[in-house]
Amino acid sequence: MEYATGGSLNNFMDRFNDRKLPDPMIRRFTRMLLEGLATIHRYGYVHYDIKPENILVFPGSVYKEGAWRYSYKLKISDFGLSKRDGDTKWWHPLKSYAGTRIYMSPESISHGEIGKGLDLWSLGCVVLEMYTGKRPWWHTNYELEDLMKCYEPLFPPNLPCDAKLFLMTCFAPEPDERKDALTLLRQSFFRRDVNKLTKLLKVYNCNDFTLELKKLRQMLSEIRSMR
Repeated sequence: MEYATGGSLNNFMDRFNDRKLPDPMIRRFTRMLLEGLATIHRYGYVHYDIKPENILVFPGSVYKEGAWRYSYKLKISDFGLSKRDGDTKWWHPLKSYAGTRIYMSPESISHGEIGKGLDLWSLGCVVLEMYTGKRPWWHTNYELEDLMKCYEPLFPPNLPCDAKLFLMTCFAPEPDERKDALTLLRQSFFRRDVNKLTKLLKVYNCNDFTLELKKLRQMLSEIRSMR
């Protein structure tokens, strides 16, 4: 097996103050993880247990602007719980999940749905953890009942606006609203100078804009519950 000299992402984060990674590094790491998930999903599988412990770090170097600089590559590991996309035969109400529950999506906990949306929710948890240095749901006594109600982890107030929008997509209540890995790679989170985002920010400041999106999401959720 290939030896990951950087250890797991969980170990790697321990080397930084408060376990928080720099913003540019988070964006590069997230891109790598999405590219990996796109490959996994293209073959019809769901990883089912995306978390920092299952992400390996490979240090390297790159020659840039006249000097050698450190660079890192991430690789997704531990496919022991991987399942075919859409497979629900394994699920039982008394054992409703097999992964790590704080990284699981609402639909996977509630009725054992296995789809790419589960991996994207888990990815959102990992990205949030890279920003905060804390496990998702650090702000509350985590209960499965809260997750079944489609509550999302708390975002820190200083999170960049495009990062908030990216995470809101990952934590969308409906799996289909989380899109897919290739679609997420086109989000402004990976292109900070996108004109469309600039126009939006002229209308709302970052907090106002994300608040309006949350209100809209709540309205849609209420409409669905009335059917």
